[in-house]
Amino acid sequence: MRAVFFSAAVVATLLLLASGLWAVLALHYQLQLSPVPRTIVCALWAVFTTVAVMLLWRRQAPRALLSYGLAFALLLAWWIRIVPSDSRDWADDVARQLHPQLRGSIATLENVRNFDWHSDTNYDARWETRSYDLDRLASVDLALSYWMGPAIAHTLVSFGFDDGRGGTDYLAFSLEIRKERHEEFSAIAGFFKRFELELVAADERDVLRVRTNVRGEDVYLYRLAMTPQARRALFLAYLDTAAQLSEHPRFYDTLTANCTTLVFEMAQHILGSLPLDWRLLASGYLPEYLQNIGGLAADGDLAVLRAAGRITARAEASDADPQFSQAIRRGVPGMKGATQ
Repeated sequence: MRAVFFSAAVVATLLLLASGLWAVLALHYQLQLSPVPRTIVCALWAVFTTVAVMLLWRRQAPRALLSYGLAFALLLAWWIRIVPSDSRDWADDVARQLHPQLRGSIATLENVRNFDWHSDTNYDARWETRSYDLDRLASVDLALSYWMGPAIAHTLVSFGFDDGRGGTDYLAFSLEIRKERHEEFSAIAGFFKRFELELVAADERDVLRVRTNVRGEDVYLYRLAMTPQARRALFLAYLDTAAQLSEHPRFYDTLTANCTTLVFEMAQHILGSLPLDWRLLASGYLPEYLQNIGGLAADGDLAVLRAAGRITARAEASDADPQFSQAIRRGVPGMKGATQ
């Protein structure tokens, strides 16, 4: 009997501690209180969890589990009622949502971002309405922006449209947190309904340049191997996502609803049977995954492709160049003439 009690107590203790940690973090990130009262509430829950564990080991399990279970059920009822919003005091760069319209092959996008960034807090804000002919969709590129070591990168997808004059117009999509004014990103907070999700459609000189030239991130560019039908379907999937987020706000989630997993969901729906892989979570290693499934347009050693696809220095040198998108692609494998 002693062994049975010990095993059950260990399991119950682990469940209590795990749920207690989750509860403390949920309260910390969601209670609409000033810092001191919020800290007191979190501390009280930690003490409550500790007392429940102590009672458990003193063979008062029914009393401990019943009282804790009722309190946790009330907490979950409060948690379920926390829903995403589209009416907060948003930061300027995510203040407007993308509104797409499709008529035939022409996609008209309202609120395409085209900021001119001087620093993270100094910028000329521009929101534009642009139209793109899906019959001229010629390429899809993946950009990875490394901001916290080799395993973590922000994922962006850029679509290239033949402009009919021998050039290419690029439009980049970036799934991001919709920050409130003066709010900072936290990966832990991203597990606790702290941020809404935003789909930004932007000029590359905005969304890529701000990362290389303003925030000091390291950006790599890869041409993806996709059929014309798949390119078109992926672009339309982005438009559909934008329309859904505009109508039904959604929370960002660090693990399940982030810049990489949502792109994978769209690609999975279009292409089907894409293998699940740990590199979908460690997005910095996404190029290896794509090469393994034949998703990169260029062949060869991945280290060579990565070195040639590093656009950081070219972006810094092309800071004021109106042909920014063309300049950063010079030498990138898989791109027509390495200059497209």
